[in-house]
Amino acid sequence: MELYRTQIIQTAIILILMIGAHFATNRLVSNTLKRHHFAFARRKVIVKIINLVIFLTGNIFLAATWGINRNEFTVFFTAVSTVFGIAFFASWSILSNITASLILFFNHPLKLGDTIRIIEKDYDVEGKVEDISFFFIHLKTANKEKVTVPTSAALQKTIIIRLKTKEQS
Repeated sequence: MELYRTQIIQTAIILILMIGAHFATNRLVSNTLKRHHFAFARRKVIVKIINLVIFLTGNIFLAATWGINRNEFTVFFTAVSTVFGIAFFASWSILSNITASLILFFNHPLKLGDTIRIIEKDYDVEGKVEDISFFFIHLKTANKEKVTVPTSAALQKTIIIRLKTKEQS
């Protein structure tokens, strides 16, 4: 029983540290990126990536706390990696959307709050960019409809970014 008590206390400490690290890094990253005038969309993506790293690191410590054998962990990690590999190769669109979102993040003038028009062969889409995730660009149309466009489509289609006038700013 004493062993479980120690593991429960260690688990609580790890969870508290994860939550503290989450809030501390969110604040630190937001303040640093605001100071250097990064766009809100870029801050949002960077915070998501840091939170993912904190989550994965915390789970590794939790696994060590509860005594998961290295061999068992290696088998588990290999199995999960294999499933992800098969899923990515079975669906190239997922991989292309993730890659497209990274390209949009680093090399495209598109940002949150922009009003854009995506020129399609059959149907043009126009709206205000509300969010850019790893898979979709979320637009809100003039009719208050929410439209999601795959990020890979943003690289494959022509996008017109409407410039804001002084009255709109």
